[in-house]
Amino acid sequence: MGRVLGSVRARAAAGAAVVVALALIAAGTAVLLVLRSKLQDQAGLQAEVAAREVAAQIATGTAYGTLDLPDGDEHPVVVADDDGRVLAVGEDVRAVDGKPVGRAQQKAGSAGPGRSGDDAGGDEGDDDDDDVGGLRPGEVDEDVRYRDVTADVGGAVADYRFAVVEAKDGRGEKATVLAGSALAPERNAVGSVRTAMLIGLPLLLVVVAGVTWLVTRRALRPVEGIRGEMAAITASTDLSRRVPVPSSRDEIGRLARTTNETLAALESSVERQRRFVADASHELRSPIASLRTQLEVGVAHPELLDVPGAVEDTVRLQRLAADLLLLARLDAGERPAQARVDLAAMVREERSQRVGDRVLVRVGELVGVEVTGSRSQLARVLGNLLDNAQRHAALSVRVAVVREGEWAVLRVDDDGPGVPTGERERIFERFVRLDDARARDDGGAGLGLAIARDVAVRHGGSLAVREGSVFELRLPVAG
Repeated sequence: MGRVLGSVRARAAAGAAVVVALALIAAGTAVLLVLRSKLQDQAGLQAEVAAREVAAQIATGTAYGTLDLPDGDEHPVVVADDDGRVLAVGEDVRAVDGKPVGRAQQKAGSAGPGRSGDDAGGDEGDDDDDDVGGLRPGEVDEDVRYRDVTADVGGAVADYRFAVVEAKDGRGEKATVLAGSALAPERNAVGSVRTAMLIGLPLLLVVVAGVTWLVTRRALRPVEGIRGEMAAITASTDLSRRVPVPSSRDEIGRLARTTNETLAALESSVERQRRFVADASHELRSPIASLRTQLEVGVAHPELLDVPGAVEDTVRLQRLAADLLLLARLDAGERPAQARVDLAAMVREERSQRVGDRVLVRVGELVGVEVTGSRSQLARVLGNLLDNAQRHAALSVRVAVVREGEWAVLRVDDDGPGVPTGERERIFERFVRLDDARARDDGGAGLGLAIARDVAVRHGGSLAVREGSVFELRLPVAG
């Protein structure tokens, strides 16, 4: 059992660690993706700001050779025309996306944007050409594009996010500004967070598994106490002992209380079985001894053999054995048959077979009502009730069947002294006879009423004493 408990703790700890690991991996992955996206967006924003600053200088007429460009290490910048010719380049910027770039070289014949009077002051008919692409001279495009490429700055090749912004100078010529922002800080930050997670995750899992192990061990400690006590009870066969009940009102506390209830029911059942065996042995001993005595006398003195007495003892022994066998089947949980039984017809048949009774059985109201169950067992109940009534009746025994709602009611009453109020439940116990008037020869073994009630209960009904000498059997009407 210790190994089982240990495996329970191990499974609980492992399960908790796996659940936490999966949750942390999912959460960590989401955090890394969000962090990477945010840092890349931040790099793109920084690149856009740098590109727009340069584009604004171009739009305001600053010559390409005099543009104020950011440091190449921080934000590499390249300005090119529509033909891809480099107009300006940041310091130490040698290549972008594998393409080498040189120092800025202005186009032949140009003195910089806005410097040529002929170009700058063209007639109105040239305005349509200036509107190509949606930009007017001196404007910066609102749209921005992003490209993740490598750049060689001062001999160091690294990854950058470039923002691409277009602008037109004062002459209406378009320039494309590429300004980059290094992605290395973003990658370093993501790497640092990932490294911290990889280091912290195993440590956290160890802590979770350890705490789960300790908590589970403490939670299962009362279970081990219950197990130990149950083992001791099994070894000692002392069913009066009980398992310890923890003070907590949790599942383990309920388990302990249920176990004690089971032990109490088992103890009661075993004690009842012991009494049953003892009483049965006692009841069987008398008719067997009497029959043996008569047979021994008959062997020695045939003329003295009491044949009627021997037959009576044999019949009594047969009835007692049948009663004990039926009780054994009932105690074993035998389910009654599901036949439909007409109580009124059963009463008429039983009465017709009782021709030699001491007291005549009178029939009262007989309502035709059917119940579900075993006809033989219900007939046994009726026979036991009539035997009991005739045993104590003075002159009259009466039986009736009525219906009360969803219940079929069979009543048997006699004109005898009745059952005292304090004994109306005790008479249904096994081997119980209330007084000396119920002698063994006249009163049987005291099993008839016990059998009758057991059968009634197993048929979903009840059997009780009403008004002193009225025995009432209630059974549910057949659906």
